Amino acid sequence: MNVGVAHSEVNPNTRVMNSRGMWLTYALGVCMLHIVLLSIPFFSVPVAWTLTNVIHNLGMYVFLHAVKGTPFETPDQGKARLLTHWEQLDYGVQFTSSRKFFTISPIILYFLASFYTKYDPTHFILNTASLLTVLIPKLPQLHGVRIFGINKY
Repeated sequence: MNVGVAHSEVNPNTRVMNSRGMWLTYALGVCMLHIVLLSIPFFSVPVAWTLTNVIHNLGMYVFLHAVKGTPFETPDQGKARLLTHWEQLDYGVQFTSSRKFFTISPIILYFLASFYTKYDPTHFILNTASLLTVLIPKLPQLHGVRIFGINKY
């Protein structure tokens, strides 16, 4: 029995991405980042798009694939302590709507960045590398896998 625990979820971290308005807030946050970068006078439009893509993907990599554990006290015997947020998302069930949304959104941002940079080779390489660093850890085959023991503990 957990005295003083205000939530009924075993791990509330698993449901936060499905909460009401989360996807809209996420999309508005990405738009706001892009508008802020566009308002900087010495950034051209291609640089602003590439920076939007790279900053978004870096932030999502850290938030979803690097940070482990949960900020909540959970009665799961410490199982969530060893999992990243992506692995905790929807209790590890693959191909849910929130997992699809957070997989497709960097791809859409990549297409937009590539289009607005007119497929310039430098921007294209940066955007592609950034996209791959976010998409590869999302593969179902890599669920719980720690390559070279990185982020094992």
